[in-house]
Amino acid sequence: MDDKAILVFDELAEKYDAWFDRYPLVYESEILALKKFLAPQVRGLEIGVGTGRFAVPLGIDVGVEPAESMAKLARRRGIKVFRAVAEALPFRRDSFGLVVMVTVICFLRDPFLSLVEATRVLKPGGQIIIGMIDKDSPLGRSYEAHKHESEFYRQARFYSVSQAVGWLEKLAYKAVETCQTIFKDLQGITSLEPVRRGRGEGGFVAISARKSA
Repeated sequence: MDDKAILVFDELAEKYDAWFDRYPLVYESEILALKKFLAPQVRGLEIGVGTGRFAVPLGIDVGVEPAESMAKLARRRGIKVFRAVAEALPFRRDSFGLVVMVTVICFLRDPFLSLVEATRVLKPGGQIIIGMIDKDSPLGRSYEAHKHESEFYRQARFYSVSQAVGWLEKLAYKAVETCQTIFKDLQGITSLEPVRRGRGEGGFVAISARKSA
């Protein structure tokens, strides 16, 4: 993660965590999209675990997080957190059956290197799930246009789902699938958003792929 982003998340961890309580329907809709692909009962790792808001409902109990204040909140939620960056994971090759990365790629110094590292620690045939803001979606374009107004996203570099899928294909992943949710402005969401296959309309996209055996 970029050093400036780490500093921001370290200083504003409580404020970041409160976002999920402010937008519970957005949060729950994103979880439903991630769960669409989730393989049950697999030892998982979340890279960029933050405060543990996604790891807990996804049944993941190991995470990596460079911002200590965020890591403390995740530990309170029962997550075993390692202080490290995505580009240099402190695990042996083939350690996990599942690797999850949620809204973290946009904050990384080198997203492709982070995927190389994720692939290294993932078992052959293991699954990676990426949750991301799609730069090419209406919501993604709005985030990009207004990111300098946000204490968090002003540090972000948004990517398209096509870019992320291209990275996975370059790393020889198979069975790449996508689903999407969050089709409205956040303030206009009054019920759970639908989860639909594909990409291009929903602001939040979940990507699932399998490492080559």
